[in-house]
Amino acid sequence: MTAGPPAGGEHRPGGARILVVESDPQVGRALVEQLTADAYRAELARTAEHARVRAGASAPSLVVLGYLGSPRGALELLEEIRRGDAAGAPWGEQTPIVVIGPGAREPDALRAFEAGADDYLARPARYLELRARLRAVLRRAGGVQPRGPALRVGALSIELNAHSASVHGRAVNLRRQEFQLLVHLAREPEQVFTRDELLRAVWGYRSAGSTRTLASHASRLRRKLDVDGSGRWVINVWGVGYRLI
Repeated sequence: MTAGPPAGGEHRPGGARILVVESDPQVGRALVEQLTADAYRAELARTAEHARVRAGASAPSLVVLGYLGSPRGALELLEEIRRGDAAGAPWGEQTPIVVIGPGAREPDALRAFEAGADDYLARPARYLELRARLRAVLRRAGGVQPRGPALRVGALSIELNAHSASVHGRAVNLRRQEFQLLVHLAREPEQVFTRDELLRAVWGYRSAGSTRTLASHASRLRRKLDVDGSGRWVINVWGVGYRLI
């Protein structure tokens, strides 16, 4: 991977702390060096236990999760972080995570997104693309900017400041990107948003490409909201995009 100079006007890292978890020392060191050259505070962890120690010493702004002995090893750490129960580690379940996975096959990406990844790249990751994706995820790490304290759509209630949602009074546990997608749909609940519109608004993608990010998040969001079995939330309008009701 070869780093290039930041393009004019790009988002600056602002000292964000990046924890790189990668068992291949050559790949891990190269990535940390490139991130450091771009003014990130980057650290390398070679194992899951080392990652817990690093996170315990200083909570990361974002985790780049690469290879950990096996593809399942990386997914296990990802699931642990998302559960928010890693003993002694201050990373919360909302910690942004970008996965560098074993390949470009769709099942690899889907497994990562189902486990809670915010974004996914296949190995070998090109640094300039990785850097752009890190910046997009970090820009959104603070969450949705509210335009009011709450949104209500029928039985659905969204508290913007609290980053919480409920259906028929029952709390729905949403990850950050799921919540952002829900808020975007709920602002115009009967409007059909195209796939490109949602990927730009929620993830910052310039073009949709072949990513399954939206479909994976929309599917999880639909299941979580369907507390009464009505199946009415997050409607896939075939060939166009998504609407809320």
